[in-house]
Amino acid sequence: MNIEVLEEAEKELEQAVAHHEEIEAGLGLRLKEEARGVIHWILQHHELPRLRASGYRRVNLKVFPYYVAYFIWADTIWVLAIGHSKRQPEYWIRRKSKLA
Repeated sequence: MNIEVLEEAEKELEQAVAHHEEIEAGLGLRLKEEARGVIHWILQHHELPRLRASGYRRVNLKVFPYYVAYFIWADTIWVLAIGHSKRQPEYWIRRKSKLA
């Protein structure tokens, strides 16, 4: 199984990391490490999170209020978003149509 992170999702993570670094030095790095750890976990356990009505799966980060949203297509896991849990739900769902 391969994993691909969309450019938009990478930018979301970069922005979140920069924001948290402004709050406290090292905090953004901790967020980035946790997000990367979740992505690695998804690669190993991609079918465990429940399939949501819109056809994607989601894993929440434990420390920070973010989640990783993804879907599986063929032999690839596509990370659609690294979103803040207080944002509008599924604001990124149209990204899926670009791939399928």
